[in-house]
Amino acid sequence: MKYFVYCRKSQEDEDRQVQSIPSQRSEVARRFATEPDVLILDVFEEEKSAKYPGRPVFNGLLARIEQGEADGIIAWHPDRLARNSIDGGRIVYLLDTGMLKDLRFVTYTFENNSQGKFMLQIMFAQSKHYSDALSDNVRRGNRMKIENGWRPNFAPLGYLNERATKTIVPDPVLFPLVRQMFDLAISGAHSAKQIARIAREEWGLRTPKHKRSGGTLIGVSTVHRILTNPFYTGVIVWNGNTYPGKHEPVVTQDEFDAVQRVLRRPGREKPKHHRFAYTGMIRCGRCGLMVTAEHKTNRHGSRYLYYHCTKRMTGPRCPERSVEVADLEAQLTEFLATHAIEPTVAAWLDGQLNLEAGEERELEVARRRSLERSLADVQSELHELTSLRTRALIGDDEFITGRTRFQAEIARLRGKLAAEDGERFEPVREVLSFSILAMLWFLEGEDEDRRLIVQTAGSNPTLAAKKLSIDAAKPFVRLDDLIDCLRVRGGLDDVRTPQGDERAQLWKHIDAIREALGAPECAHIIPNIRNLRARADRRSHREAA
Repeated sequence: MKYFVYCRKSQEDEDRQVQSIPSQRSEVARRFATEPDVLILDVFEEEKSAKYPGRPVFNGLLARIEQGEADGIIAWHPDRLARNSIDGGRIVYLLDTGMLKDLRFVTYTFENNSQGKFMLQIMFAQSKHYSDALSDNVRRGNRMKIENGWRPNFAPLGYLNERATKTIVPDPVLFPLVRQMFDLAISGAHSAKQIARIAREEWGLRTPKHKRSGGTLIGVSTVHRILTNPFYTGVIVWNGNTYPGKHEPVVTQDEFDAVQRVLRRPGREKPKHHRFAYTGMIRCGRCGLMVTAEHKTNRHGSRYLYYHCTKRMTGPRCPERSVEVADLEAQLTEFLATHAIEPTVAAWLDGQLNLEAGEERELEVARRRSLERSLADVQSELHELTSLRTRALIGDDEFITGRTRFQAEIARLRGKLAAEDGERFEPVREVLSFSILAMLWFLEGEDEDRRLIVQTAGSNPTLAAKKLSIDAAKPFVRLDDLIDCLRVRGGLDDVRTPQGDERAQLWKHIDAIREALGAPECAHIIPNIRNLRARADRRSHREAA
């Protein structure tokens, strides 16, 4: 009798399989090679789960059986042929019609009669039950893991699966690089494509290496998935629900929201062959259109770079004239100079921040307790809402709406608690450091550095009559108030220790700076400053080498 051999294993790790395909082939050969009535015509091998119908190799085998090329099938066990009711029913139907005359297995004896087909259907049903029960156990385990604050399956880029504790921990190499990717996106000066290029060419970043995939240089789609994945904020989104995670977040919720606004910004600058430092960020002061740039060559062959209005509005043409890049950058330098702090004043302020940090400990404890109390109250309300739904006192729509609101509030409070763990005055120190170094970075930096500096320190830049008008960003407006306060108190060269009302006034200004930095539109300020400092450090290392 003519037979086809069918060997199958799922697409899971080999150490989870009862028998791999080579083992199945060797067992079949050892068991049936010496039997004279068995003629093996072909061997079919497939790596695909049998939980659902639609296996191409298996379907091809049955098609050849229906065409009369073979009389029987040999497999290691019935569950290799089917773990679903459709494929199992097809085999039994072929036995009923006589197209399939015999089945042989290494671990099971089959007879082609009513009793044998009845037992075969029981074996198929048992295989299906095993597969269904395994899925239920996996789903239950995933639910338990998520409720405990840990994401199932492979950890995203930047994290590692800790096998011993079954948790997710930061990857010491990739975690800071993922943070740098978010910083580049927050700045608004880099698209996902540019970030991917930097990750490939400058960092050599590759996707995580798994058994059958990964290990390739990172692409644009991977960068976009990273920048839009809320997992990096410390939460887990699973089956449409949001759960608080216990893994260390890469960014805060405000920073993540800032990245989403940048990625979805409708009027962002389109990629061009020539990239200019200030296109896409300055508007014409006369007509409100964007200012663009172009190279001009005079009759002597000298090249110049000019910025001018796009002049694309229908109707009368905008009369604004072009301004040369040197004049524009001179005005930007003058703008940065107005926000520069004398190093002696900055040193004195740094000392005052250190002094105040010690006095803030009790307030920090009080704030943390208040946040923890609020978090406990929200969690209690979520538990009560779940109890109401369990008792059918509210409907699904009301429950889903309330649960989403409570989960978002829990994530926000956890973010606030995480922020309390950091240095309270660290953002203020970053602003002070930037105001000292911004003009130097601008003069020595490349076009990308200069664009970041302008986006960090200024807002709403407009160009009219070759004059640049630019407002200081929120924290730097407050910084001006602070410097004016110091000047009134005695000048920059003789800074004395403030007393009484003067001290209260000083900290009022500093708290105003911190409050301004907390505004959503200022989420890019600190990442930009850190990015600029890193670029300046790399530039210094190159020059030293």
